[in-house]
Amino acid sequence: MKKKRQPNTENELKKLSVRIKKLRVKAGFTSSEYFAYDNEMSSSQYARYERGNDIRYSTLLKIIAAHGMTVEEFFSEGFD
Repeated sequence: MKKKRQPNTENELKKLSVRIKKLRVKAGFTSSEYFAYDNEMSSSQYARYERGNDIRYSTLLKIIAAHGMTVEEFFSEGFD
C-alpha cells in the first residue's frame, strides 16, 4: 500500500497568508486593520491570518466573499 503524503501545514498556511495579503493590497486596503474593520472582523485576528496563523474555514470563506470571489478563484493562484 502506498503511504499518503502528509501536507506541510506550516508551508500551506504561509501560502494562504500571502494570498490573503496580496488580495487585500490589490483591493486598495493599506492595512489589515482597515480591511478587517470594513468586513466586520477582528483586526487583531485578521492580522494573525496574514502572518500565517491557522484559520477557520468559515473565516476563510468570509474573507473570500469579501473579495467577491469563489473558493475556486481564491485557490487558483499561489497554491501550486
